[in-house]
Amino acid sequence: MKMAVVGAGAIGGYLGVKLARAGEDVTFIARNRNLEAIRANGFRLILEDGSEEHAPSAKAVQNMDEAGPQDVVLLTVKAHQVGDLLPELRELFGPQTVVVTMINGIPWWYFHKLPGAHEGLGLKSVDPGGQLAAHIEPERIIGSVVYPAAELVAPGVVKLIEGNRFTLGELDGSRSERVTALSAVMMRAGFKAPVAKDIRSEIWVKLWGNLSFNPISALTHATLEDICRFPATRALASRMMLEGQTVAEALGVRFKITLEQRIAGAEAVGAHKTSMLQDVEHGRALELEALVGSVVELGRITGIPTPTIEAVYAATSLLGRSLAGQHGRLRIEGV
Repeated sequence: MKMAVVGAGAIGGYLGVKLARAGEDVTFIARNRNLEAIRANGFRLILEDGSEEHAPSAKAVQNMDEAGPQDVVLLTVKAHQVGDLLPELRELFGPQTVVVTMINGIPWWYFHKLPGAHEGLGLKSVDPGGQLAAHIEPERIIGSVVYPAAELVAPGVVKLIEGNRFTLGELDGSRSERVTALSAVMMRAGFKAPVAKDIRSEIWVKLWGNLSFNPISALTHATLEDICRFPATRALASRMMLEGQTVAEALGVRFKITLEQRIAGAEAVGAHKTSMLQDVEHGRALELEALVGSVVELGRITGIPTPTIEAVYAATSLLGRSLAGQHGRLRIEGV
């Protein structure tokens, strides 16, 4: 399969290395030092046990027209970065090109092909002005939930922290030929790639934790285990998750695990810094709208109050604005 990885960071690098080593025709869309490193040395993956895998033949380009039309586009950037890729992203599209959205949070396509009162509704929080929906046809999209944790430790070098599961799903819940074929390709590369009948419910299981633990960690600079073991923040996360669950269930989502099981799963990850805390420490834009603002918007759409989520969202939004305005970063360091 001819596959472009748009976002040659931690998850994109992990996917690209494994797929290239399995014989797929992989092209990374990369920039700056990362682009130079991949072109010079290929992409290197450090596994959990310290062993390494190398994809020396992986291609890397800066401009998407250099890659040309693909069979599959793996979209592995953060939600707020997708708009910056338009309209160049269409250079990767041929008549049958599939776009796999490997992005955390509520996706812009959430209500596309979802029967019910809100079918086709756009979400202002994640797609203001409807530009994403206008440039990426919903017919191209396969949804995905990304479970692994990885880190880009140097240009062209990714370290896997844990996990190898990428759940896939058509927006209409069908088990199409194309999603079945993509699942098979990913499994040959060593991933778990189940096809879900209800990709939105799968998205919510991960979002359940992200909508609470990410902003709490950004505000407190605490790891997952610290948030879960400190009674006040555990209770805060629980209230946010309960509000989110009520919104999701009003939209027809069904949770396969309990709230306490989800919290326990986060606690078991240990002293892990969430992606949002890492962004605060590095002075990067916060992935706030897809993870939290979207839930606030969905609460308003469904008429479900989300006061706790809204309060934490307000505080974290101001933090993000302050950091961006000062081009700053925040990190707690010992003395």
